[in-house]
Amino acid sequence: MSAPVDYPVSLTIDQFEGTRDKLTTFFRPFVAIPIVIILALLGGSTYGWEQSPWSVEFPVAGLVILPTILMLLFRHKYPRWWFDWNLAISRFALRVGAYMTLLRDEYPSTDEEQAVHLEIPYPDAEKELSSGLPLVKWFLAIPHLVILSFLSIAVFVCVVAAWLVILFTGKYPASLSEFVVGFFRWELRVAAYAFLLTTDKYPPFSLD
Repeated sequence: MSAPVDYPVSLTIDQFEGTRDKLTTFFRPFVAIPIVIILALLGGSTYGWEQSPWSVEFPVAGLVILPTILMLLFRHKYPRWWFDWNLAISRFALRVGAYMTLLRDEYPSTDEEQAVHLEIPYPDAEKELSSGLPLVKWFLAIPHLVILSFLSIAVFVCVVAAWLVILFTGKYPASLSEFVVGFFRWELRVAAYAFLLTTDKYPPFSLD
């Protein structure tokens, strides 16, 4: 992969050290059911791909979106605790996503960072955010969402391939891991722009 993209969203997922747990890998869609239910209760409806037991979704309904749009529109303000909530639930969703896509073996924590590191700077709403742009960001993000919907099919294929490789070798192929993490980065940049509303910088079309 090329040099990292300059964008106000940072995501790194530590590579798993050692041999993978083949038993929990084989039963991953079932072992993850309790934490997925918790995420669903917190997040409500989601956007993402749902074609398989390895479901990767973003908890849109759990985010404070519409109130933030109204606050930016009329007060030009982004309340800090709304931002903290959106960031916390995004981190939780990423931990579940990393577990479901077999990037990690430890069970996702509801509060500890573990091996998934997501950083989004708190924006200065008056200086960095437009008051009216949040009304149309979802529309401007449509090209990204279309591409991500097709890339999600490739992610599904990668996860299934990784699942088979792990069962036979105990290792997650590095190239597949990089692609899946790249997909998460792309999805998060779009989320930060169109849903978290933390930046007005248009997301690049990149997996880096």
